[in-house]
Amino acid sequence: MTAGMSQVRKRFGSYGFRRGPLCAVAVIAASMTGTIGAAPAAIAADVQSKQWYLDAMRVDEIWKSSTGKGIKIAVIDTGVNASTPSLKGQVLKGLDATETDGTTNDYDGHGTNMAELIVGTGAGGGVKGLAPGAKIIPMRMANKEFEEKHKSNTRDNSNAIRAAADGDAKIINMSIGGEFVDAAEKEAVEYAHSKGKLLFAAVGNTGDKANKPGYPANYPEVVGVAATDREGQVAEYSQHGDFVDIAAPANDIPGWCDETFTKYCDGDGGTSSATALASATAALIWSANPDWTANQVLRVMFESAGRGDDWKPGTVSNYLGHGIVRPNAAINRGIGKPGDPDVSPLTNERTTSAGSADAGAPSKEGSAKDDDTGSSPPKSGAEDDGKDKGKDTDAVAAGSAKDSGDDSQLGLILGGVAVVAVLAGGAFAVVRKRRTA
Repeated sequence: MTAGMSQVRKRFGSYGFRRGPLCAVAVIAASMTGTIGAAPAAIAADVQSKQWYLDAMRVDEIWKSSTGKGIKIAVIDTGVNASTPSLKGQVLKGLDATETDGTTNDYDGHGTNMAELIVGTGAGGGVKGLAPGAKIIPMRMANKEFEEKHKSNTRDNSNAIRAAADGDAKIINMSIGGEFVDAAEKEAVEYAHSKGKLLFAAVGNTGDKANKPGYPANYPEVVGVAATDREGQVAEYSQHGDFVDIAAPANDIPGWCDETFTKYCDGDGGTSSATALASATAALIWSANPDWTANQVLRVMFESAGRGDDWKPGTVSNYLGHGIVRPNAAINRGIGKPGDPDVSPLTNERTTSAGSADAGAPSKEGSAKDDDTGSSPPKSGAEDDGKDKGKDTDAVAAGSAKDSGDDSQLGLILGGVAVVAVLAGGAFAVVRKRRTA
């Protein structure tokens, strides 16, 4: 095994569920605090009430127009437990890229948590997914601990990406990452992109420490996802740099405590959970617009993302990318233009494949509206979801973030040249530019 490949094996170590912003852990069981009772009634009362971001995103309004129906999402992770109450009927046949026992059973719990955040039905009091009408295709790969116990395929990550590229999934969720480029993985990512797939990856959880660029998030063809907390602030641990494309909620999100799947625990989901919610947002938008390409879905995600009046077009944050995901703004208020189906909003280059809907494309769940006709009082820090006046609405978005050593310091918050987004009662300074918007 090459040195680079051995580093890839560590990818799950700092990308899993977290106990807090200053602590990175390898195993979910060791990272959770405040366990929730296993009795169904207790789970229902505790778990779903703690999914604060769903109210903030106004999911009741979203689900009237789109639930993600017809969209398949490949989850490249530790496997998925398809028998949890919230995932029954939600998981399709996948691939054991580890080539160990031929199953896609979850040996850790991480992959199941990601799947529930995306498509969970909430049955039995479990976690509700943001896109419960979508389906999951599990692609199991090995983390460091699994590889130490089993003789697994060292190309499992690249093989999983290629298999997803050749399959029915429109979206590839990779809540994983490592510090080094893997040539086979890079080629697989490029291949998937050429097939019209939309790829999301976690940027990593060492933003308050080493903050080294992570892969696959740092590949040009992959959407790098950062994390925010319930106050609308960028999570301290969320890695930052020109590899961040968009952000999503991540802190104070319940998940299974470990691979035994006996109870849920409290904890921070890290950029892994943020990635799952970004993938779910894409599924909602794509389901409502099945004739769009991956480029168009992503462009609308970028243009509808949460940011304030002073966030100028073409400016991209190293902490939030284009802003915080706002599926309701895209779906029910028609914010964002799909644009050229064949040009990537990540690179502004023409893609090899348009990735347009094929004969098996889903039927449209709901039409995007130009405006919201029935606004209601703000929930969980979200602003009034009424007429769009350039301000962020129905968003869980940015508060202040630390400079983290950025030498350019384009005026954090108070500087005259800072681009400031006022969101959910907080303020965030855009300190760098990324790719052209």
